[in-house]
Formats: sequence, structure tokens, C-alpha cells
Amino acid sequence: MEKTAALASDILQGIGGERNILRLENCMTRVRVEVLDDGQLDVARLKNLPGVSGYVKQGAQHQLIVGPGKAAQVVDAMRALMGAGGAGMLDDAERTKAQAKAKYKAPMSDALRQLANVFIPLIPAFIASGLITGIINILKRPDIVGDFATQYPNMLGILGIFGSAVFAIMNILVGVNAAKVFGGSLAMGGVMAGILSSPQLAQITLFGEALQPGRGGVIAVLLVVVLMCWIEKKLRSLLPGSIELILNPLLTTLITGSIAIVALQPLGGWISDAIAHGASLAIDRGGLLVGAILSGTFLPLVLTGLHQGLVPIHVELVQAHGYNALLPILSMAGVGQVGAAIAVLMKTRNARLKKVIKGALPVGLLGIGEPLIFGVTLPLGKPFLGACLGGAVGGALISYWKVATVITFGISGLPLALTIVTGKVMLYLLGYLIAVIAGFLFTWLLGFNDPEE
Repeated sequence: MEKTAALASDILQGIGGERNILRLENCMTRVRVEVLDDGQLDVARLKNLPGVSGYVKQGAQHQLIVGPGKAAQVVDAMRALMGAGGAGMLDDAERTKAQAKAKYKAPMSDALRQLANVFIPLIPAFIASGLITGIINILKRPDIVGDFATQYPNMLGILGIFGSAVFAIMNILVGVNAAKVFGGSLAMGGVMAGILSSPQLAQITLFGEALQPGRGGVIAVLLVVVLMCWIEKKLRSLLPGSIELILNPLLTTLITGSIAIVALQPLGGWISDAIAHGASLAIDRGGLLVGAILSGTFLPLVLTGLHQGLVPIHVELVQAHGYNALLPILSMAGVGQVGAAIAVLMKTRNARLKKVIKGALPVGLLGIGEPLIFGVTLPLGKPFLGACLGGAVGGALISYWKVATVITFGISGLPLALTIVTGKVMLYLLGYLIAVIAGFLFTWLLGFNDPEE
């Protein structure tokens, strides 16, 4: 914990102190900071801090890669230091002014970041659900566990409830998170999602057709909640304070709910169907080529932050088909990088680089690739290309073999094997091995300039 506190203190100093912080948060591997004045950041110092594997700037957000689990610990330590300092971050007035000035700097990047922030809090639930479903698949196989399924049906039933619970309330969770991200009332976001998912919709006929509960999935929920947040803010500015508390939620529900059922849910359904069928068709018909392109270009997408836009696609695939054929393909990008890192480890004479690789490889095998990207392959250049090419080989095979998983997102690497659909696990592991070998060979042949100590 002393190392974590020291790193938190060093990061605070490198970003110009707590008074320069507009927003502080973390994902699984990154400390994410938005600041008042970029000029106060000492980026060179931040990059060289022990424990920081890399630095990325996406829009107004500065991201420091510190590793899985550690990101949350560092952010907690930073907040503790800021609280102990007494001065704290900017007050609300200063924060609002600074955010207004930075509002239009990078609209695309900011939109993708907001989209990711809706789904990132759901990752632990998806991981648990996917792994439990994988355990159930194993327990149902007589060749592995004998007649366990017939002897303990109640246990399998309970595990099934545990594994499917997140999908039963998926739309509600997305509605609440979307309202939080877009500045609306959390309860109202849940209510909007509840309206779209209500079984009673099936009893209502509109324009000659019966309504479909849950149509459009998370896409429809996102559209409706964004509209709800806008209407709620508009009414808050128009209604007198004495009646705003009563009339705002009433009018927001009536207006948004009506527009949702008449227009936004059908629109969301059309978009959802297009995404699910389009992605499935591309993978089914594209075979080797589509798999190679998807996996080979995924690491560059991660660098730009555009991979965040794929999250709703993963969710839609599982909601529409019960499985996700895209995630195993994309996961090969990180696997190719493992092979590239092993090649660098065997070739380099730089002791510090060897230490970085040895520390990052274990989490790379588990599917968390940022430490290897920003600490090893990307700075060296050619190994990053070798990783992309190795991932393309693995992605092509996974696509050709039609390997799919039962999880939406959140797991990659070796742990993903536990969630692969029955009959495809060995093919996934074979693709994993080939991607590692391909990444190794491409990197070994391309070579790199070995950095001096």
C-alpha cells in the first residue's frame, strides 16, 4: 500500500495538484483525469513514474495505465490525499466554467467516452455471469463430471439464476447508468427502461401491430434516456421552483414515454436488428478475411478509443442470439501481442525492458493488454505491427471456425475459454496458441531497435 500511496502522490504532483483536477475516475487498468489547465501537466514525468506503463490522451481526458486492480487503488489513494489536503478539487462554479470551455474540444471522443461510461460499471456483473455460465456448461458434460447434472439439478438451477440475472435487468441497469452519465435523474432513467421492457406492452396494439416488450434492447434504452435527460433539464429551467419538483417528473415521464413508444423504440429496434444481423452476416460470410481485419485493426482502435463504440454491439449480439461471435475474434489482438512481447523478451538486452515485460505478461495472458501496448510494443514500433499481424492470424481462424462466447464483454485472453460455447473450446485454445506463435514470429522477423539502458 505504501507504493500505491507514493504513486498516487507522484501522479497528483505530475498533473499540477488537486486544484487542477476537474474529474477523477478509473476503469479496470487506467487512472482517468480531466484537468483545468493542460499546461500544468508534466507528461514526461508522468510517463516515467515507476508503476505507470503508459500514457494516453483521449479528448480532454488524460489516462495513465497502471494495471488491473491497481487503477482503483491509486484513484482511492489520490482521493484520500486530496481530502487530507483540505483544499480539495475545484468548487462547482469553477468546475462548470471549465467544463463549458472544454465542451466542444473533441465531441466524437467525448461521445465515445460517455458511451463507455454507461457500460464500464457493468463489467463485473458480465464477468461473473459469463464465468458462471461457463461453469454450468462444464457441469452439464457427462464426459467431464459424470452424472452431476442429474444428481444435483437444483444446484444447476440456482447457478443458472446467478448467471442469467444480469440479463434479466440489463435494460434497467443501462437506463440508470445512462441517466447518470447524461445528467438526468437516476430513478427516471430506470423508469424509462422499465417502460420499454414492461410485459404489458404486448397487450397494446399501435398502428395495427402489437408492441414488443424490450424491442431495441440497450440501443432503444440509450436513445430514450438521452431524450429524457434533455427534457428533464429543459423543464427544470422553465418551470417555477415551487412546482418543478412535482410537474417535472410527471411531464418528463408522459412526454418521453409517449415519444419512446411511438418513435424511439421502433427506431431502436431497427438499429438493433441491423447491428445484430449485420455483424453476424459479416462474420458468417466473411470468414478468414473479416476475422483478420477485425482482429488486426483492433489494437489501433484501442489506441484511438474508438473500440468503446463496439460495446453496444457486443451486448446486442448476446441479446439477439444468446452468444457473441465478435468478442473471441477481437480477443486475438491481445493474444498476438503476447507473442510479440515474448519475442521482445527473448531478443532484448535491456534489463528494464525485460522487467517491464515480465511484469506485464501475466496480465496479458489474462486478456489485459494495456501494459504490454504502452509499455512494450507501441514504444518499440515494429513489435506493435507484429502484434497486429499475429492477432490477424488468430482472428481469421477464430472467425473461420465460428467460435462464439456467451458473454458480452469484460473477459478476454485465457479466461474467455471458460465462456466459449460447447464444442468450440479447443478451437479457441488452438487459435490462441497459433496467435501467440504468429505474433512471436512476425515480431522476430521484423526486429526492433533495442533501447539502451
